[in-house]
Amino acid sequence: MVEIATIATFLIAALASLFMAWAIGAGSSGSTPFAPAVGANAISVMRAGFFVGILGFSGAVLQGANVSEAVGTELIGGVVLSPSAATIALIIAAALVAIGVFAGYPIATAFTVTGAVVGVGLAMGGTPAWPKYIEIATLWILTPFVGGGLAYTIARLLRSEPISETYLIVGLAAFVGVLVANIEFAILGPAEAGGASIAQASSGWVPGPDLAGVVVVTAIIAVLWGGAVGFDLRGDVERGERHFLLVLGALVAFSAGGSQVGLAIGPLIPLSDDVGLPLIALLLGGGFGLLLGSWTGAPRMIKAIAQDYSSLGPRRSIAALIPSFMIAQAAVLFGIPVSFNEIIVSAIIGSGYAAAEAGGGVSARKMGYTVLAWIISLAGSVLIAYGGYTILDVLLL
Repeated sequence: MVEIATIATFLIAALASLFMAWAIGAGSSGSTPFAPAVGANAISVMRAGFFVGILGFSGAVLQGANVSEAVGTELIGGVVLSPSAATIALIIAAALVAIGVFAGYPIATAFTVTGAVVGVGLAMGGTPAWPKYIEIATLWILTPFVGGGLAYTIARLLRSEPISETYLIVGLAAFVGVLVANIEFAILGPAEAGGASIAQASSGWVPGPDLAGVVVVTAIIAVLWGGAVGFDLRGDVERGERHFLLVLGALVAFSAGGSQVGLAIGPLIPLSDDVGLPLIALLLGGGFGLLLGSWTGAPRMIKAIAQDYSSLGPRRSIAALIPSFMIAQAAVLFGIPVSFNEIIVSAIIGSGYAAAEAGGGVSARKMGYTVLAWIISLAGSVLIAYGGYTILDVLLL
């Protein structure tokens, strides 16, 4: 029989988690996926907020397990987060993100949540999980270089005169098809294996080794994606590019839900075992919080990223979203908490520099404040969470 006190403390932590999910939906996962599309005038701000909420909810339910478990159980060793520790970590992280939302600066959510969980874990007497920290730091450090570099390269290719723009867009669409065919979904495979990809689930009809089936299905999906985009480009290239851009925004929004929901509900996982609540219930609750945040708070941040960072067109927006989708899905696959603000902003900078000679610069001042906010959010969340739990622990003695 579950004690009333246990249920009460879980509910308090759950409310903090819902607030965190709202802040994430209003900030990173709700604003960044469609910001390039809004900047390219492919969709309105309000409509982008509406669709990103639905897509983020879907991603949270179908792909949110890996990052959720990493945040809840792999960031600190030797201890399990207590109800009070989870609540403090969630409130501190959510408050920092909310400050960023209302101030107009994109705080890196992954930095604040990771820092807060580590801070309360250390205050409880836990030990640092150095292998996981190295894995996380590697992705965080590589993201600006990989995302920005790929975005720069794609944007340069799309502006290259000797290469047909239509052929390049079709090739990029086929490449996105390869990625879509091989990302994992929870409903397509056993839960203990983390799910399966479309290519894996559909490869049984191909005779021979499993790998051969995956390759064949992947090739078919890539051809279909490339063919569909190529057909759309025939009548009006610019219209086709905008349609492709919207599809990319939808994929990134879906990926945002799969990654960001773990930042909100991850600390609740150790507590959910005490009340007998399955992970899918947490994912549904976290996805709902993301949905509310996207619908109520995302438009402000969408405008900030789309207009303040760079004057985007369809080509540069496509260049920004493709590497963003790649990095986001890599984070989901390996269970690494990652900031979508860092991913998208890095890609926007890369595509912006590729077209700098055409008058599409990037605000260096805005970028400087953003990077400073990221650093402060990580260091500050660790210190504040450590101090907050320590003070509470003394008061309760």
